[in-house]
Formats: sequence, structure tokens, C-alpha cells
Amino acid sequence: MGERDVHVPVLLERCLELMAPALTRPGALYLDATLGLGGHAEAVLTAHPQARLLGLDRDPQALRLAGERLAPFADRIRLVHAVYDELPEVLGDERIDAGLFDLGVSSMQLDEAGRGFAYAQDAPLDMRMDQTTGTTAAEVLNTYSHGELARVLRVYGEEKFASRIAASIVREREKTPLSSSARLAELVRDAIPAPARRTGGHPAKRTFQALRIEVNRELAVLERAIPAALDALRPGGRLVVLSYHSLEDRLVKQAITVRTRSTVPVELPFEPPGSEPELRALTRGAELPGAAETAANPRAASVRLRAVERKQRPDPSGDRARNTLGEV
Repeated sequence: MGERDVHVPVLLERCLELMAPALTRPGALYLDATLGLGGHAEAVLTAHPQARLLGLDRDPQALRLAGERLAPFADRIRLVHAVYDELPEVLGDERIDAGLFDLGVSSMQLDEAGRGFAYAQDAPLDMRMDQTTGTTAAEVLNTYSHGELARVLRVYGEEKFASRIAASIVREREKTPLSSSARLAELVRDAIPAPARRTGGHPAKRTFQALRIEVNRELAVLERAIPAALDALRPGGRLVVLSYHSLEDRLVKQAITVRTRSTVPVELPFEPPGSEPELRALTRGAELPGAAETAANPRAASVRLRAVERKQRPDPSGDRARNTLGEV
């Protein structure tokens, strides 16, 4: 059984359904900002023979495997080694008809023990999505101060025992540098009070999430990338985002809300031309997976889906200058 057989794209049918109306024109451009192994992209290219793909991924191994999978569509695809906040530079003056962000760590990265993402497998503490650049998790653990480590665990892992875990890490590294994911998981488990270890899944889950986010600067990248993708949508274009924890989903919600909410005072009986929201929400809040989806694909259990469409009206500014999150 190959890689493509064991990694099931999350909410595939729902994503296809939401994006389909935007992919009907000849040469329509589909952005897969988190290409991974190319499962969503393969389904889009198969369902829409007239569509083109722009696929981004920061992981060179993922790009290689996706390229092999998508070889039958070679004349319609462009795969780029890039982080998704580099979208404006990669896209240039082109506009997107439909786009997808499937956030977080990929199944391939979790399943490959040597990457150090998984607390259930012993491996070097790397956690970089792009192993050609950046700081490893081991470097974070062995160089950050107690206060810096506690902040990372508290903010990015929403870990209640962040200070205790950070103190345990500092004590351990004074004896020998931390390099093993299994040793880190053991330290975290021992630092958390026994009653708290009995609920909420593996006790190291939040610590590993926090380190992964810190190493890959995931939230900072996301905060730039979602507005950039929304700016790039052509009228009638649609964007779908799959988030896997509350920190991601909160940023996505903020970026969408500021553009789907009317700014006209409620006492005004009409909307002046040009003041309408630029986007229309396609989902009511965040959609959750159904029981059948999670049974077929356990990775989908925590997913939250949001989708929007750029309204069919001219952009009076003629540019895409808005590239920051607004206030909610």
C-alpha cells in the first residue's frame, strides 16, 4: 500500500461541493495552499478538466510525492516550494477562482517517525515542516528561557501546566540536552498532576502542538496568508479553509468576519453603493465533520470548515492592498 492509499483527504466531498461553482470557466485557477500529498488537488483536477492548479507546500518531500501523484495532469499544474504567506509573490497578477487551505501538520509528517512530530514515536526533536531551513524543536527546548518556554506552551498549546512543564524541561537539559521526542513526552507526563493526566487525551499532546507551531511560525504565517488569499479571489471566487484547533480557527474567523460584515450603521435604512461586504459566507459558522467522516478518517475528528465567496461586483479600488487582519 502506497502513501496515496493511506492518507485520506479531509472533508473531500464537501470541499469539492463548495468550490465547484467557481471552477466552471475554462482555465479556472485552483489554489491548493497546503498541497501535502495532493489528494484534494487530484480530486479537483479530475472533476474539473478545464481547471489549472497552483500548488504550494513548504515541505520538499510533500512536493515530490504530490508531483508524482499529479503527473497525469502535468500540463495543468504548477507546484511551488513556498510557505503559503508567500502567495502574493508566487501569484503575481493572477487571481484565484477557488482555493483551499488544509492547515496544520500533514498525515505524512505525523506518520514519518524521523520528523519528530508525534509523541507516540521516538524520534529526533525536529518538527520543521521544511527540513532545509529554520530552528528545530530541540533548539527551542534547549535554548529558550523558562519564561519563553512557558509562554509557548501556554499560548500555542493552551497548556494549563505550562510553567511546571517548562521548569521540568529546564532541569532536564541542565543534565543533558533534550533530543528525543519520547523523552520529552515522558517529561511532560511526569510534570502534569496525575488527576489531570486521566482526561483530555495524551498528556503531551498540547506541548507537541505548541512546539510545532513555534518552530514553523504557523500562526504568524496564517495571519498573513488568509487575507492575501481573500484579496486574490476574483469575483465569484471561493475559498475553503480547514482548521484543526481553536487558535487556527480563531484567526480564520477574524479574517473572514471583517469582510462579510456590513459596516453600515444599523440605523441607516439602506446600504450605499460600494459599502456592501466584499465576501459572502458559504457556511454558518464553522462546519463540523459528521460521524461517517470521522469513522472513515480519524484525522477529521477535530476539523472546522469555513468557506466564503467574493461577491459578484467590481472592485472599485482595482487593487489588492488589504493584506492584514481587521478587528472583529
